[in-house]
Amino acid sequence: MSIKLFDDTSIAMSRKLALNYSTSFSLGIRLLSKDSRWAVFSIYGLVRVADEIVDTFHGYNKEKMLLDFKAQTYQAMEDGISTNPVLHAFQLAANQFGIGKDLIEPFFQSMEEDLDTSAHSAESYSEYIYGSAEVVGLMCLKVFCNGDDTQYNHLVPFARSLGAAFQKVNFLRDIRSDVDERGRVYFPGVDFNHFTDADKYEIIQDVKKDFSHAYKGIVQLPVGCRLGVYTAYIYYLKLLEKIERTTAVDILESRIRIPNSQKIALLAQSFVKEKWMGA
Repeated sequence: MSIKLFDDTSIAMSRKLALNYSTSFSLGIRLLSKDSRWAVFSIYGLVRVADEIVDTFHGYNKEKMLLDFKAQTYQAMEDGISTNPVLHAFQLAANQFGIGKDLIEPFFQSMEEDLDTSAHSAESYSEYIYGSAEVVGLMCLKVFCNGDDTQYNHLVPFARSLGAAFQKVNFLRDIRSDVDERGRVYFPGVDFNHFTDADKYEIIQDVKKDFSHAYKGIVQLPVGCRLGVYTAYIYYLKLLEKIERTTAVDILESRIRIPNSQKIALLAQSFVKEKWMGA
């Protein structure tokens, strides 16, 4: 029996994490070509576990666990193997597609900030979004471009905009849990004890700019990954539109969601529009 069984099982575990934790992202990932799908699931596994450490592992030594997880990530990449299936799957993707510490380190720095940062300045907010979301998009872009550095460098700004848009929508959607459960305020200069529709409007206009810029890159993606990325884009854009229609008071009271039935309709819409992109 070769190590391929362990490789496949490790990737399957990261896939299971995506399916259990995010129906929207897992849907988009499943629409990617087979050559890139496994790697993006593997990236998601690493990101999800790190995020869970800082967000939900209450009552444990989060700082130690996160530092250990980071050290084990780099060791797995160096050794080309890990007994931790999530890290084994990630190192397979990282080593095959050239995902280096220049992208991984900022991610872990943002996760470390979540351990002790309760509010952000304009500068730290931008740095946090880069590390927590934009570099994740860049990791995926490494997979999509598959060694084509010219294509990768051209698409970097658009991938960063898409990652930032996704993260900002998440911040808006999760305001109540971030403030009440985790004591975090991500948007600089916003008092969520007095969150107004004007505050919401300013944030949404900023996110719309990110989405608009990101779309210009999506249409230039390789065909095998374009539908999956576009589907996630459409889902988050619709979520932003729903948030826009919701009052600031109601956003603080409940988590905004897109029903599964609407997700299916959005998927059908994505198929049609993505085919048009390639025409």
